Formats: sequence, C-alpha cells, structure tokens
Amino acid sequence: MAAVVATRACETEGCSKEAKLQCPTCIKLGIQGSYFCSQECFKGSWGTHKLLHKKAKEDKKDEEKNCMEKEVNTDPWPGYKYSGKLRPHYPLTPMRPVPGHIQRPDYADHPLGMSETEQTLKGTSQIKILSPEETEGMRIVSKLAREVLDIAAMMVKVGVTTEEIDHAVHVACTARNCYPSPLNYYNFPKSCCTSVNEVICHGIPDRRTLQEGDILNVDITVFHNGYHGDLNETFFVGEVDEGAKRLVQTTYECLMQAIDAVKPGVRYRELGNIIQKHAQANGFSVVRSYCGHGIHKLFHTAPNVPHYAKNKAVGVMKPGHVFTIEPMICEGGWQDETWPDGWTAVTRDGKRSAQFEHTLLVTETGCEILTRRLDENGRAHFLSQM
Repeated sequence: MAAVVATRACETEGCSKEAKLQCPTCIKLGIQGSYFCSQECFKGSWGTHKLLHKKAKEDKKDEEKNCMEKEVNTDPWPGYKYSGKLRPHYPLTPMRPVPGHIQRPDYADHPLGMSETEQTLKGTSQIKILSPEETEGMRIVSKLAREVLDIAAMMVKVGVTTEEIDHAVHVACTARNCYPSPLNYYNFPKSCCTSVNEVICHGIPDRRTLQEGDILNVDITVFHNGYHGDLNETFFVGEVDEGAKRLVQTTYECLMQAIDAVKPGVRYRELGNIIQKHAQANGFSVVRSYCGHGIHKLFHTAPNVPHYAKNKAVGVMKPGHVFTIEPMICEGGWQDETWPDGWTAVTRDGKRSAQFEHTLLVTETGCEILTRRLDENGRAHFLSQM
C-alpha cells in the first residue's frame, strides 16, 4: 500500500492530477520522486515503474561490492605483473594464537620463524633411521594430520574463503593438541597452505571466495608430541572442466606410481623418473623447484626427493626412513615464480597446477603410507573424490 505524502503531480504518463501517494519500495531504496494520484495509476504504471526498483537494487549491489573490494581486496603490490588471473585478497587476518599447553616446535616463537635444529643439519645428506618408538610417534601424528585434512576437505565449496578453511584447520589442530606446523615457519602467517589454480604450492589463505571450476590444494602439516605429519590433496570446487579432471587425476596417479616403487634398496633419484614419465605421457610437466623431503622431529630434512627425471638426489631407501612424496604437475610449462609475499609459488605461464602428498615409512618389504585413511586403503578413497 502506497504511503500518503505532501501534494505532488502524478508521475504516470499522460496524468497530471494531484498526487499524494508514493511508492513504498522506492522510499526503502532511496529513489527520489515516484508520486501517484491513485492506486489505479500506480498499478497501471507498474510495468515500467518496477524497472526503477531493479536498477536501484543493482546499483546498490555494485556499490556494496565496490566498497567490499576497496576494504578487502586491496592489491598489496601495485604494479606487480601476475602470471595468471588469481589475485590476493588482502588484508590478511592476524596470526592465530595457539594455546600455551600445546607443545611447540623450536621455530614457533622465533622472530624469524627459523628452526635452529634444521639449520644445524642443513646441507647434510645423512638420512635418519627411526627407532620403533619414533616410528610410532610418526604413525600417531600422521593419523592426526589425516583427520585435520579430512575436516578441511568438508569445507571446500563455492563461496567459502580459504581463510575460513584455515580457521577450521587451526581449530582442528588445537582440538587434537597439535601445533599447526606451517604457523610462523620462517614467518608463514597461516596454519595451512591453500593453493588455487595456477598456484603450485605455499598459497597463503586469504579472503578470496572459492569459485565454481576452481581447483584447490590444501596442504596440512601438524606437530604432536615432537613429530610432524604432512600430507595434501587437490580438490574440485563445484563443477570443473575436463582439463582440470585430467590434471588432478594424473597428479594423483604420479604420486601412487612413485609410492608403489618405494622399498629398501631403491635410490631416491628413481622416483622422479617414474613421476615425469607418467606426467609427460599425459601431456603435463613436473615442477623442479620444490621436492619431497625427510620428516620426523624436523619439518624438513634429508632426504631431498625431486619429482623430475634425471635428478641427482642422494641416498638409498632403508627400513626406518620416513619421507614425503608430493609431485606438483602443471598443464603448461614447469617454470615457476614467487609472488612478492615470498611464499606463493605460481606457474610462470599462469596455467593450472595440482599436487598430492603422503608421508611414507620404508619397511622391510616395501612402505607404509602413514597418512592414509584408516577406514579405507587410501588409494580408493582418493579416487572416489575425482
């Protein structure tokens, strides 16, 4: 019902009668004018008048979007030439606190996030053989890391921000008396890495919402009772194109074919030959700047595990070795560059990249996938997501 107002001329075309009614929707939307002499004139003009409402609503939505972008999506590096379409959504939220009762790695409170233990062993190629007690510690932490990643996986959907996923990861870690290993590691500001589309690895969670057709890698590492457990997966956001499906499927297959080769006596350099052969057979390339690594009481240590062919990795697998394999496979070239944040690694050609990772224990006869899902055999569950 229109509201009664001071006398005006009716705005209906062809009518100049005295008008004392105004459209209530126009009042709410802040549209000036919209005066009518009667309900009949108002209804008779509705076909054209309602277009004013539509335009005002669209203008308001655009204004709100612009305000939000000015507040949230401030480009922190004016003039930087991005390789692809992805942009950071700043400002970042502050680094989240970890309750004091949770055991912390040595870098957690270092002003530069530096692990002095890792620095002491930097450059060594000696691979630690874990004792039965240490192996059990790795089983426990790897199980906890798997639980946290599965919680993150349930968050992946259109409209969710990577910051929201990071928050859920942080809460899941602390609820399990775990420290989120990435937090303050060489000053990394978040509790997990979220790498979207052309981001190869080390993407920093921010306020960008996930879009239909994105691919998203979530990389989880947790620290519990003195040990780190590390794994990651790449997820589809809504419906994705066939190219994304092929890339992600091939990346998973690269990981699993490499795992199938793990057993005592195998050279670490051989894994890259297996991975690159399968990637190239499917028309993809293998990132060279980042590799798998030894992991236990240290986040990153010997051995280095390159994923490309003809590498010069040092070492032979022995029972008690624990390490990760985490191939990063690209649609285009393998060359990478890093955003000015010092962390976010992207493909130089702006094309998509995918990754999968497990933490593995070399056994007497093969290997144990420490970060597998305990309710299934790991591989079948991975494939069910694709």
